[in-house]
Amino acid sequence: MTGLRLRGVRKSFGVVEVIKGVDLDIASEEFIVFVGPSGCGKSTLLRMIAGLEEISDGELFIGDDKMNEVAPSKRGIAMVFQTYALYPHMTVRENMGFALRFAGTPKDEIARQVAEAARILELGDLLDRRPKELSGGQRQRVAIGRAIVRHPQVFLFDEPLSNLDAELRVHMRIELARLHRELNATIIYVTHDQVEAMTLADRIVVLRDGVVEQVGAPLELYDDPDNLFVAGFIGSPKMNFLKGEMEKGAVRLIEHGDIRVPVSVAAAPGTAVTVGIRPESFKADGSAALDLTVELVEHLGGETLAYARHGHGQLITVATDNDRGLASGDGFSARFNPEALLLFAADGARIR
Repeated sequence: MTGLRLRGVRKSFGVVEVIKGVDLDIASEEFIVFVGPSGCGKSTLLRMIAGLEEISDGELFIGDDKMNEVAPSKRGIAMVFQTYALYPHMTVRENMGFALRFAGTPKDEIARQVAEAARILELGDLLDRRPKELSGGQRQRVAIGRAIVRHPQVFLFDEPLSNLDAELRVHMRIELARLHRELNATIIYVTHDQVEAMTLADRIVVLRDGVVEQVGAPLELYDDPDNLFVAGFIGSPKMNFLKGEMEKGAVRLIEHGDIRVPVSVAAAPGTAVTVGIRPESFKADGSAALDLTVELVEHLGGETLAYARHGHGQLITVATDNDRGLASGDGFSARFNPEALLLFAADGARIR
């Protein structure tokens, strides 16, 4: 497989710039996920790599070859879309082999490659069915199989699981992870679902408004976000953000009884900050505490989420180890350790 390099890549539609100078190196056989909210530019960036959108400025290399002016069919890529785009009158076998037949590949070679792709995707018993006879997950596997038989240098996936129900999405995530291991493929995958990104990626590229906010391994972004946006986007349930003000050696949580929590970051006393704490960072043996009143409890089996406030302040999510005794209206002490706090400046940048 082959790696990619993007250097100062930009995309404008008229006077509107939607991709604003992306620099990115993708290693051979790496599974990269582009993630971000709707409209952040992740699908546009993928389509630029595929050659379906023209690059307004900058350079794209696949391997050592510059691809800016190369036609999509000559880039050595295969793309799987959100919609399966299968030919309804063709069987699974015919759908998977269509591109090879169109390219003039001998029939016995088409049969061999389709059979191999069907083995990898566990489609052997479905080869003579038509798309209307398949489930959504089976159709998506056929679309992936159609890409596999082309033996591309790079696989591109544009939100391929968004049309599936929750159970099928989990199953297909497992299938995609297995597929990556079996093919040793270079994969670029677009999703708005950060759980999907955390599950599949070797590295995640977090995008916002056409700008790369941070690139890193899933747990690196979770544990050490560079800014407020990444901290809030990565992690489910999302991080809690509290208003704070710096004091010497401590941060004062303004809306929570003016409690003071010791911190070691360097920020001038009186500086307004945002304090981040993840729901799962609340622990029964924590040395600091927020006094809260429960508004809603979600019992999820092995975990309980409590949504609570201090007085009339903002809602805080607290994850507990299945504390079934909590109920709406209860007061409780949500304990945490100071080192679990992350601090952010007024512009959203992390204070380290």
